[in-house]
Amino acid sequence: MYTLHYWPVIPGRAEHVRLAFEQAGVEYTDASTDAASLMKHIGPDGLTVHPLHFACPLLEVSLGSSSNKSRKTEQSQDAKSAQSESSTSSVYISQTPAILAYLAPKLGLDGTEGEDLDEELIQIRRAQVNQLTLTALDLNNEAHDVSKALDQPELRPSLELILLPSQTHHPISSAAYYEEQKEEALKYSEQFRNQRIPKFYSIFEANLKSNPASSGYLIGKSVTTADLVLFQVLEGIKFAFPRLTKSLQESGKYNHVFAFQEKIAALPRIKAYLESDRRKAFSNGVFRRYPELDAELES
Repeated sequence: MYTLHYWPVIPGRAEHVRLAFEQAGVEYTDASTDAASLMKHIGPDGLTVHPLHFACPLLEVSLGSSSNKSRKTEQSQDAKSAQSESSTSSVYISQTPAILAYLAPKLGLDGTEGEDLDEELIQIRRAQVNQLTLTALDLNNEAHDVSKALDQPELRPSLELILLPSQTHHPISSAAYYEEQKEEALKYSEQFRNQRIPKFYSIFEANLKSNPASSGYLIGKSVTTADLVLFQVLEGIKFAFPRLTKSLQESGKYNHVFAFQEKIAALPRIKAYLESDRRKAFSNGVFRRYPELDAELES
């Protein structure tokens, strides 16, 4: 059984992991309700066993559990009960790309589904999926912002140990308020809108267009963790920069990217998830909407 630990309210980096579970139809527990409890699991004094964890998301894996898609709820509960007395009944993995790399083959999201690949090519394909996942997360990181938890004074000393300055909204320090660095944010956001986002969209456009499988996915014939990560980032940028997104779409340069975004949103399990109350809305997490930082793409 899997338990996902993250900040409450915001989708954040944990959303990439949620999308993987949702697309695979695999049961998981979303323990994203208590920031104070979460803080006890991370940092040098974290309660988890070695290795310790720098930041969330944190995936708790109950040993002996099965990740098979047909796994029954009662089976996972029995496995958890049988090991409840063991101090090592669970292990923890942090860092979004590490979690996704672990889950991808277990959830059938490693790009090998329906492919005739030998063992070496399977390993290469998994590395390529991870490569594309990391590229999408690079874009996510450049737009990175801090969560609402930063506004809770009692958590600020701990948060400062694990949060980095965001690029677009808090370019100087995540421990300072947006209003204190607004001028710098305006300067960086202009560069981000007109240089960085088009550069990333161009490589994703080329990957989608050149995929030999012509599947509409980044690689191979089936959806992968890389596709789900890119989808979440595209959705976040659409939320934070609606004017920019509209002008990018109207430019006609990224038709495959926007078709891909619609394709992922229409996948039955993803569509059901997006329409459910399990989907956390964008707010003050990784992607924030500041109208003054948004503008059309400069020609």
